[in-house]
Amino acid sequence: MGEEEMHEPQELYEHHRFVVDPGQKLLRIDKYLMNKLENVSRTRIQNAATAGNILVDGRPVKPSYRVKPGEVITIVLPHPPRVVEIIPQDIPLDIVYEDDDLLVVNKPAGMVVHPGYGNYSGTLVNALAWHLKDDPRFHSGDLRAGLVHRIDKNTTGLLVVAKHEVAQSALARQFFFHTIRRRYTAIVWGVPPEKEGTITGHIGRNPRDRTKMHVFPDGSQGKEAITHYRVVEDLGYVSVVDCHLETGRTHQIRVHFKHIGHPLFNDTEYGGDHILRGTTFSKYQQFVRNCFKLLPRQALHARSLAFEHPVTGKTLSFEAPLPDDMQQVIGKWRTYLTGRTQT
Repeated sequence: MGEEEMHEPQELYEHHRFVVDPGQKLLRIDKYLMNKLENVSRTRIQNAATAGNILVDGRPVKPSYRVKPGEVITIVLPHPPRVVEIIPQDIPLDIVYEDDDLLVVNKPAGMVVHPGYGNYSGTLVNALAWHLKDDPRFHSGDLRAGLVHRIDKNTTGLLVVAKHEVAQSALARQFFFHTIRRRYTAIVWGVPPEKEGTITGHIGRNPRDRTKMHVFPDGSQGKEAITHYRVVEDLGYVSVVDCHLETGRTHQIRVHFKHIGHPLFNDTEYGGDHILRGTTFSKYQQFVRNCFKLLPRQALHARSLAFEHPVTGKTLSFEAPLPDDMQQVIGKWRTYLTGRTQT
């Protein structure tokens, strides 16, 4: 998703919708979709059906279902593999939970989730390929290798990874329909005037710099993005906020808070690595620079994740404590604020 924070889940799977022609004869739905979708195997279609990702008039159906004129068919498919060799690498993983179908990982800062853009080794996918190399159902050659969402290189926190395509399809559906619950903790510059609120505004590529994202409030470009937030601690010049994502656009939390004038602390891409609040006193300036050294990344942590297990249907919920760098910086600001109020 994205995977913000979470990257955009739509990059990881595709959504199709068909209305059956009036003259259509009875035909198995897997055959019907094979005729409609280019370069999609019958196995992928059947796996999507097993995961409950093929709906007829809103109801999931089996591959043997026979389509009828006028019916509305929707299907969510994980994207097919890209032909790039994924080299398994013995990289330590902080695994919060694991079973036969999925695992939940607490990602450290500095680790790229997804190979590409010059990062074809040392990524989470390389580590997963090693961890799951003896699992016959895990497609280690797949560039996406079980991913249904992502978080940025310098964002910490929780990611769920599928071990096989049926689990991946079922999790992808939950992301697509925004039923997975995700919460983040961020440190932002300043204190939003409303202690609790919602930030909206379509997010798309910045026309002047394609590596960054941009908010288009008029909806003329990009995709709808909704971030709910609550200020949990007012530290004067910065604040700690809890964020709940309704959508999962690329850099969503980072670009939304920049849009409302409160960039994430030390976010180099969105202007948070400058001293945006406070005084010009050299002692204060040095204090902030020390905080930047302690936390050499954007202050963002994917702290909780809750979803329906793709096979058992049971609700799973996970929490990852704030990493040390964010805890230390919050502690330093508390101390600074206490000293300022007592003088």
